[in-house]
Amino acid sequence: MTAARPVEETIGRGAGPRRVRRAVIVLGLVALVSYLADLGTKQLALTNLEGREPIRLLGGAVHLTLTFNSGAAFGLGADYTWIFSVITIAVIGWIGWMALRLRSVPWAVSLGLVLGGALGNLTDRLFRDPGPFVGHVVDMISLFDPYGQVWPIFNLADSSLVAGVLLAVLLEFTGRRHDGTRSTDAVAKTDHAPTEESA
Repeated sequence: MTAARPVEETIGRGAGPRRVRRAVIVLGLVALVSYLADLGTKQLALTNLEGREPIRLLGGAVHLTLTFNSGAAFGLGADYTWIFSVITIAVIGWIGWMALRLRSVPWAVSLGLVLGGALGNLTDRLFRDPGPFVGHVVDMISLFDPYGQVWPIFNLADSSLVAGVLLAVLLEFTGRRHDGTRSTDAVAKTDHAPTEESA
């Protein structure tokens, strides 16, 4: 019989200001790289794909085709573009609030990806035609079809958002909290998992 590890197993070691600062730095760097990569690829798409037929890559698994999306995936909500801008600003504010309590580097990566992706698409909605809060998002990556018939055409900001959300789900599923602790359920499962000797 093994003694249960304390739930707040990581609070006592290195959970002070230094750990908070490291997590916030990681969040900021991941967000910055994601944001700049999105801006760069959008500019490349505008420069090289406008007025051209889709470019076929990897045997047709990927196509590069320039589109301008006023809504969400598959153009949903195209008449309510401003709502996406408001939601995105709220998400960015929530991430800023979370950063004040952040001690987990994996959570910093997750939130950084979401922040970078959110900023990338928000920049389009604020500064591209037809105007502030209703600008159209630049998309350019289509999977298995040149015109988004199989999967919605997307950009690196979308990829960053999806990756960040999936990582957050994984962290929640494994009981890892943003403050560097682990949930009671995750600790209990680890402590009471059957071993070869007890099987």
